[in-house]
Amino acid sequence: MSVHRTLPQRTRSLIGAWCFADHFGPDDVIARGGMDVGPHPHTGLQTATWLFAGEVEHRDSLGTHALVRPGELNLMTSGYGICHSEVSTPGTTTLHGLQLWAALPDAAMLQDRHAHFRGQR
Repeated sequence: MSVHRTLPQRTRSLIGAWCFADHFGPDDVIARGGMDVGPHPHTGLQTATWLFAGEVEHRDSLGTHALVRPGELNLMTSGYGICHSEVSTPGTTTLHGLQLWAALPDAAMLQDRHAHFRGQR
């Protein structure tokens, strides 16, 4: 799966490390394999994933299971440490989206939560 780090980048390097913005796809999942990110920890981060095409299954160590679809926003806050995985679903043929990563302030380090918002299309 192709991922392009929109921020920070060479011409805007002062943005990181408090914020990253990744753009992935559009990718032909059948040809390239799609998203297959196994369980991994996050500590002190909040991620917001927004899909334009495809479907991603999110699972985490809090027991959260969410299917993220186009027009929906998946928000994960990981203070002390949460492990999660993200994989494109078998029915996905094209995967395209954005993911914003923001570093949390020290006061938020002990909060772990997950939210899923359905968008209007």
